[in-house]
Amino acid sequence: MTFLRSLVFLIAEILVTPPYAIVALATFPLPRLARYRVISGWSRAMIWLAKNVLGIRYRVIGMENLPRTPGVILAKHQSAWETLAFQLIFPPQVLVLKRELLWIPFFGWGLALTSPIAIDRSRGVRALNRMAELGRERRAPGVYANFSSPAASWATSLCAPGGERSRSSWMGT
Repeated sequence: MTFLRSLVFLIAEILVTPPYAIVALATFPLPRLARYRVISGWSRAMIWLAKNVLGIRYRVIGMENLPRTPGVILAKHQSAWETLAFQLIFPPQVLVLKRELLWIPFFGWGLALTSPIAIDRSRGVRALNRMAELGRERRAPGVYANFSSPAASWATSLCAPGGERSRSSWMGT
């Protein structure tokens, strides 16, 4: 039964993504926040499919403890699921991701229109500096910065080798 549900999910994802990418591409002339709202609908659709086809349920505990104003999301990247779910939990946001994701047909094209911070991990500290620069540039009222991708994990480990973090880290917290 798991195989069959997974197959149904995969087929639905394949059928939904290319047409949605065309819709996403049509948002090009819109302002960044308007594009984000349309394009993040794909994440909502995938989470809906995961719930209704695969039976994946989730519950957010402690939502009342989150500040009302946007901030920086630092999450240990476990799967693609939380990246999609964060679109529902913390909208709107700017994603930090590895630039290779933008090269994926359909998916990457829509992703590029959300104005992510795409980094080249092979550039080391230069990539980190560029990430900080683009982060300041993309900061806007009501927008979260999402550092939950593997690329962001790479960046935070570059800043704090061994996974050590402090309140006086480079992110200014």
